[in-house]
Amino acid sequence: MTTTMLVTGKRSLTMGLSCLLFCMLPFVSQAESDWDIDQLMQALANTPSGHASFIEKKNIAVLEKPVESSGELFYTAPDRLEKRTLKPKPESMLLEKDKLTVEQRGRKHVLSLQSYPEIAAFINSIRGTLAGDRKALEKSYKLSLSGGQEDWKLNLLPIQDKMKKVVSSITISGASHLVQTIDIKQADGDSSVMTITPMPDTPAQPQ
Repeated sequence: MTTTMLVTGKRSLTMGLSCLLFCMLPFVSQAESDWDIDQLMQALANTPSGHASFIEKKNIAVLEKPVESSGELFYTAPDRLEKRTLKPKPESMLLEKDKLTVEQRGRKHVLSLQSYPEIAAFINSIRGTLAGDRKALEKSYKLSLSGGQEDWKLNLLPIQDKMKKVVSSITISGASHLVQTIDIKQADGDSSVMTITPMPDTPAQPQ
């Protein structure tokens, strides 16, 4: 395996994890005057699962053109996350507790997050978001919310040095209870934008 392939694979894995872990962030409609981070966290904590389709565009420094993929995303609280890529080629990433299973080209690889402390720290921070745990999230990110109920942006900036080595910023955009885009900028200059569409079988959001 060439050095370029190794670097590309590592960047792709990190970016894939990033998008996988932020893919299912659910939000509920609230009165404009109540639209704040606490309301967001409450909505997250009350959502047990989610299912959506995605289109993802990655910009990777070692590649001349953006890489586009599409597929489905699944989340089951508190710690099961899955990303199934269907195009341009089938592959999957499944995170259960501290075990990551990656399947590509008919081969399955199982990784323990204990062997990758920087990725584990990143994942544990995001799990705080999915669980609606603001205190856990603020241990690793500075949060800011802008816009209104129909056009909002949640910005996350890492505050820990080990996190800053992985990601520069994450911006989640949406309208009302729907997450529409996830924009991730990595510390190495790579980036990705994922567009998300809820699937018909997605359970109704709590009111």
